[in-house]
Amino acid sequence: MLNIITIIGARPQFIKAATVSRVINTRNDISEKIIHTGQHYDGNMSDIFFDELHIPTPDYNLGIGGNLHGQMTGQQLEKIEEILLQEKPDRVLVYGDTNSTLAGALAAVKLNIPVAHIEAGLRSFNKKMPEEINRVITDHIADLLFSPTETAVANLINEGIGQEQIILSGDVMYDAALYYADKAESKIETIEHLSIGSHYVLVTLHRAENTDSRDRLEAIVNGLAELAANKYSVVLPLHPRTRKKLCEYGLWEKLCRSVRIIDPVGYLEMVLLEKNANLIITDSGGVQKEAYFHKIPCITLRKETEWVELLDIGWNKLCDVKQKRWDNLITQFAGQMQPWEPIYGTGNAAQHIVSQLVEQAR
Repeated sequence: MLNIITIIGARPQFIKAATVSRVINTRNDISEKIIHTGQHYDGNMSDIFFDELHIPTPDYNLGIGGNLHGQMTGQQLEKIEEILLQEKPDRVLVYGDTNSTLAGALAAVKLNIPVAHIEAGLRSFNKKMPEEINRVITDHIADLLFSPTETAVANLINEGIGQEQIILSGDVMYDAALYYADKAESKIETIEHLSIGSHYVLVTLHRAENTDSRDRLEAIVNGLAELAANKYSVVLPLHPRTRKKLCEYGLWEKLCRSVRIIDPVGYLEMVLLEKNANLIITDSGGVQKEAYFHKIPCITLRKETEWVELLDIGWNKLCDVKQKRWDNLITQFAGQMQPWEPIYGTGNAAQHIVSQLVEQAR
């Protein structure tokens, strides 16, 4: 029996973990305990995900979130180490690029516990991003790397990581998109209650490089107001941290005048909002992919992206938030998108990952 501990703490990780945990629960040769660091502490952004996605209740909930990066990572590292010493797992499993990812990987490797990293090899090549530091360090201390794309595999090889450590697994987020697409329809009444109509632009906004800069955040507010003035209905499920920054910078009232702001929604509601949007504007890595899964064009409010294949095939475009005429961004998609293809695997990434975890333990 392979005993693993999975470490999660942020919204995208809940979705990824749900796909893998569901496969683990069908097998009798692997068992799992879950540590939830509490990095996302808002009920709408944490508890609801465990309920909706049927993720097993975490065995440990550390309640560590909302602090500065170093403080948060250090506190998580200390508490995770205590649990690993008590549980003595055969392997630790981490996801993505959050502080929880780095803390979990560091705690494990310092105790000589093997680490597997799901979503390995992604690179923005922007080391000012905390996420980039987290993912690079995690990749170089993990011994088993599950990469979602050929590009991610190439990044790892270029950094000197041995090919025997790298497994092209496909993307567990695509597994989730396929599995939950029909289940999301059960939330149609919730979406209809929002009265947002059938033609809208969906926006998500949370990344520190945008929210912690008054100039960038003001440019985004102005751009969204411009879209709204050009008869685009703009819908924004608002991250609590972004709301705080908007108020701090005196931008809240202007945004409210032009954009339909709603509270954060659960994963299934978000799937429906994405599937029915005419366009998605985001600074999230995961939402870029979800837009593609649902065949919706996407504009990314960043200078770079880890998901470069979406730029190559024309379904995603990077946006300088200070550029003029945001409405011109929408027309740029005409005739530039290549035919949709399943570039993130066939929807069985979780099965492949769990099989390899067991195989590597023999």
